[in-house]
Amino acid sequence: EQITGRMQMIKPTIGRVVLYKAVERDQPWPALVSYVYSDRCINLGGFTHLGEPFARTSVTLCQDAKEPSTGQAFWMPYQKEAAAKAEAAKV
Repeated sequence: EQITGRMQMIKPTIGRVVLYKAVERDQPWPALVSYVYSDRCINLGGFTHLGEPFARTSVTLCQDAKEPSTGQAFWMPYQKEAAAKAEAAKV
């Protein structure tokens, strides 16, 4: 499934780290994928800026958004770079 013309969507798997754009903060919170509904819908468990645990269900996972919307998860830049390099090596 192509999200952009240059790179396929990184498939989420349980245990992968993502960033979560929380309502309350400008900086994202780190989170682990705890359940995968689809390539774009996941459950998360993570930590707030104070180190307090949080959980979110049915979170949209976006890959190419320059500015993710509040309540969305997204891959870290190095994860996207590594996926792009791996895809380029296949060609």
